[in-house]
Amino acid sequence: MFIDLNCDMGESFGDYCLGCDDEVINFITSANLACGFHASDPMVMDQTVRLCMEHGVTVGAHPGYPDLRGFGRRNLDSKPEEVRADVLYQLGALAGIARGRGLSLQHIKPHGAMYNTAAHHPPTATAIAQAVKDYDPGLILVTLAGPGGEVFRSIAMEMGLKVASEAFADRAYTGEGRLVPRGTSGAVIHDPEEVAARCVRMATEGVVEAIDGALVPLKADTICVHGDTPSAVELVKAVRAALADNGVELRPMGQTL
Repeated sequence: MFIDLNCDMGESFGDYCLGCDDEVINFITSANLACGFHASDPMVMDQTVRLCMEHGVTVGAHPGYPDLRGFGRRNLDSKPEEVRADVLYQLGALAGIARGRGLSLQHIKPHGAMYNTAAHHPPTATAIAQAVKDYDPGLILVTLAGPGGEVFRSIAMEMGLKVASEAFADRAYTGEGRLVPRGTSGAVIHDPEEVAARCVRMATEGVVEAIDGALVPLKADTICVHGDTPSAVELVKAVRAALADNGVELRPMGQTL
């Protein structure tokens, strides 16, 4: 069994440091780098690309809504043409910096509110997929695994894009397969043993236990761990060890799709 382990990274800005990138990078296979709209800046992007290069971690773009103040987690009433242009702009920015380091992008994963909106809103999903197709149809587009991501996943596949289905290690799910909104009690899981056990079940059984106790089916190509939670390093170490103990080998999504 193979699975990719990804992390959202490069979300610092200027003198403000966010996340444990230097430590988490040792345990993942793919990184989703902020592109300057919800977080990051050119220097942070360049430093994070270099960090990935030094550790053999594949690089993907993590574009979001233009909302630094809200960290891209507030939903904006953006028109589809705005979403397409914003995604293209961010893809080009990160790809240029990566190229300067001799790297190319493996994937794109929308961030925060943009990601969640695309999961159920066809115009937004189509706009993102169109941006990817227009920029580089060889990029992998990461969408939510399971029934909660069916809309986005189907649209991307119908447009001929390669799609990676993503599960979340430390986020709670609703019975419908969507992520429990942040701010809701229990939305983020902090216990490393619980998170690791959930990931093993996702990888080996293709299910996740929802917040109401229901079992939600999902087939994940990649599992996301967040680098900005207080216990991020302990979580990712526990997840990686538990997967290995259960015969699941980590490989970048580009090697298995």
